[in-house]
Amino acid sequence: MQSDSSSWPASHAPADFREALKRHRLAAGLSQAELAERAGLSPRGVSDLERGARTNPRPATVRLLADALNLISSDRATFLAAAHGMALVIPHTGPATEPQSGSPLATTPPSPSPPISPPTGTVTFLFTDIEGSTQLLQRLGDPYADVLASHQRLLREAFAAHGGYEVDTQGDAFFVSFPTAPQAISAAIQATQALAAHPWPSGVTLRVRMGLHSGAPQLVGGQYIGLDVHRAARIAAAGHGGQMLLSAATAELVRHDLPDGVSLRDLGRHRLKDLQQAEQVYQAIAPGLPNEFPMLRALDAHLHNLPVQPSALVGREREVAAVRGLLSRDDVRLVTLTGAGGIGKTRLSLQAAAEVLDAFPDGVWNTRLSRLTDPALLLPTVAQVFDLKALGATPLGDVLRTYLRDKRLLLVLDNFEQIVAAAPEVADLLSACPGVKALVTSRVPLHLRGEHEYTLRPLALPDPAHLPSLASLSQYAAVTLFIERAQQSMADFQVTNTTASAVAEICARLDGLPLAIELAAARVKLLPPPALLKRLERSLPLLTGGARDLEERQQTMRATLAWSYELLSPEEQRLFRRLAVFVGGCTLEAAEAVCIAPVGVESLRLDILDGLSRLVDHNLVQTREDEAGEARFGMLYVIREFALEQLEASGEEPKLHQAHAAYCLTLALQAEPHLNGRQARLWLDRLEREHDNLRAALGWSQGSGATTLAVHLAASLKEYWYWRGRIGEGLTWLLSTLSDSQNGPSTTDVPLDEMIRVKALSAAGVCALWHANYPLASDLLGSCATLAKTMGNIGVAVEALHRLSLATFFQGDKALALGIMEESIAQARKQADLGVQASALCNQGYLYYHLGALDRSAASLGESLTLARQAGDLHLQTINLMALGQVVRRQRESSRARSLLREALDLAREVGDPRLIAETVEYLANIAAERGSGTRAARLLGVAAKLREPIGFPQVPVDQAETEALVAPAREAMGEVAWAAAFAAGRALSLEDAIAEALGEVGVIG
Repeated sequence: MQSDSSSWPASHAPADFREALKRHRLAAGLSQAELAERAGLSPRGVSDLERGARTNPRPATVRLLADALNLISSDRATFLAAAHGMALVIPHTGPATEPQSGSPLATTPPSPSPPISPPTGTVTFLFTDIEGSTQLLQRLGDPYADVLASHQRLLREAFAAHGGYEVDTQGDAFFVSFPTAPQAISAAIQATQALAAHPWPSGVTLRVRMGLHSGAPQLVGGQYIGLDVHRAARIAAAGHGGQMLLSAATAELVRHDLPDGVSLRDLGRHRLKDLQQAEQVYQAIAPGLPNEFPMLRALDAHLHNLPVQPSALVGREREVAAVRGLLSRDDVRLVTLTGAGGIGKTRLSLQAAAEVLDAFPDGVWNTRLSRLTDPALLLPTVAQVFDLKALGATPLGDVLRTYLRDKRLLLVLDNFEQIVAAAPEVADLLSACPGVKALVTSRVPLHLRGEHEYTLRPLALPDPAHLPSLASLSQYAAVTLFIERAQQSMADFQVTNTTASAVAEICARLDGLPLAIELAAARVKLLPPPALLKRLERSLPLLTGGARDLEERQQTMRATLAWSYELLSPEEQRLFRRLAVFVGGCTLEAAEAVCIAPVGVESLRLDILDGLSRLVDHNLVQTREDEAGEARFGMLYVIREFALEQLEASGEEPKLHQAHAAYCLTLALQAEPHLNGRQARLWLDRLEREHDNLRAALGWSQGSGATTLAVHLAASLKEYWYWRGRIGEGLTWLLSTLSDSQNGPSTTDVPLDEMIRVKALSAAGVCALWHANYPLASDLLGSCATLAKTMGNIGVAVEALHRLSLATFFQGDKALALGIMEESIAQARKQADLGVQASALCNQGYLYYHLGALDRSAASLGESLTLARQAGDLHLQTINLMALGQVVRRQRESSRARSLLREALDLAREVGDPRLIAETVEYLANIAAERGSGTRAARLLGVAAKLREPIGFPQVPVDQAETEALVAPAREAMGEVAWAAAFAAGRALSLEDAIAEALGEVGVIG
């Protein structure tokens, strides 16, 4: 007999085989890496075969690929023949076997014939797989195929000898059914003994774990359906290589009919992956085989907070294996599961997490983010999982990083798409904690370096145009899911020839979305499948009125959401659809202001707190507590889409949007006077939580012709646009709304009040100045100053003038800039408003600095700082301290300059302004460069560049020119390669580490 390690007698993989391999792989929807994972081969090996770079593919390798591709008999034979370079189609009726010498496709003497059909009634399932197969593959390379083929032969001989029916084989795993439990345990013992006695290649120890469970599952088209299948698989997964585990049901059936010398050991009750109840587990003890093993791989043997799942995961074995494989790689720290809403990302992540518990000694920790809309809440939410609290002045993020720094654990971050702006926090956390990995679920990737995205597809579906027979239905995961969930709702549910086509068409109509299928299957206790299908047909025309470019599966979800909607009372329905005007959720106060009695529509005759509680109970609204301790209510994206459709159909939509926009304006006006004082952080955070609502209100106001409201809202948010780094967005809103206002009011609007126009011109001019658009800033500020003087509003005119001075200076006219500034200072000193005076003096000091009048600059800045402290303006204090630091640096007092800048950085961090933090770090880089510390200067500039990118706020050109001149000698001395490396190292620092370095709290570098 020729060894299975022999090659096909060809110099390279034939072209027909390469084409067939690629064609079948693409038809199965697999990447090369996914096919390799399924077949137990290396991705490079699959790639080489498809490219024709690999010579002499082994027969065992080809058969592993055929198994992994699930090729039916005719396709399999053609595939094998193509690998040999034959044109004939060679029939294949059973498992692949080893070729005999002198006959390319001859087989070894046959094993005892297995049953030709699966046993029914009470059957016993046996699951097996090789422990550590991935590591063995990586160590052996191509010879692994020979080891795997021998393993398969030994197991198949044992199964056939005891009447086993091979249900499925994937890679190194077998799923076999037996008519009786004694036959199953005898096959398991024979197979384990044969593996132990086999002469494996040097250095190879093959350990196969086995799990048995007995039950009475439903058989659909040659495939078993029901929880018994999953229970057997989970029992096997809990074991170790060489261990044979039995459920209580199987143990009871074999207790008095065990093979000679075999006994059972009670291992107690264990909570297994996927199973809601703890399972009594037994171990088979056989002569000559190891009987001592580590603790079972059960959930209760590991640190974790994974929730108990009410049902088994269906149809995702390949996906779970792929994610598990990614998480097992040393070079993978971040895996992101992406896919449409309702596709099952959460469930898959929990399953994959449960299956890698062994790899993380400090546990696997699930963090639910589905109720978050504010990116700033990510780290606090993760910290809550570990019951961490802020320590004094130490930020909670620092506490979390310190706690995790030496841990080896997996974080599961579920439903990240609503806070995708927090992605850098994930990168920072992983950078600071080398033993931590993250498994993220999100509708969109995080776009982080090192991220491995795995996109989840819908479940396998039958073709509605060519519905399969009953015998073929169970090959489709969507149908299997429907059947299992239907049986949970109605225990005696069965698929028959009468209902099979309806079930298949329901799954196809729902486009394979697990959530939609589960919701539909739950209705079978009320509606049999044919009636359920008709219900879908009647509802779909009413629920597919969205945009044509919306994915069909998202449109189909409306049918399932409609059922939940119809269970609500009329008043609950009214509240539900009204809540849809909020984007990113709302507080109870906001819901009361907008939803109870909007002008022009019927009042809500319902206690709103009771109504919200009902909607939460129906899982149509989610609730969470925000960082201020206030309850917040919101909807998932797909649910809100449905609610908006209902709102539009009700005729209430315009009035609700109007009420929503009016509430947002009220909130902005409430916040406005506090945005430069001691409560600035609190109010800025509140506006940040409502950012999506503010955008929605601006968009609706502008689009509906409510120009006055839109202009007023955009102008009232000026300080928010500035301090939270949204200057570009704010400028866009201000310019567009001001432009609309010049066309006159619409029939539903009122004329724009001149006070609001002045306020908006000032806000737009300031945003243009901060955005370095100096000609535009000059036009806007000049118009603002002229109009304000005409109206007698000297305070606004003064602010416009001193900012106009800066815009003029930045355009190169120093003399005119100085004249405008002096006029503004003269007018400011006549004002009682300390803020107006402090702001004008601060800008005067900045102008003097760039004119080289350092003493005058220091005097103006010092006076401004004093007034800002009296007024309690933290932002202006920060700006003055930064500017004074620059002045003192040029006066050759570097130690005092660093002290001033560190104080400024502390304040900038307190108010949470990324622009001020970046600017202060740049000024510290100037000092480092002057002191000859080039590496430190480069690192700090890298930090600043990272901070500026997301807010779109460039360094002011005159400041940029000064920085470049100061660092040029140090950069030249270091060389471009070293400079670039240090700059990149700075960009890689987390914000807190960067601030610590800038403050000198870590070792000074360079």
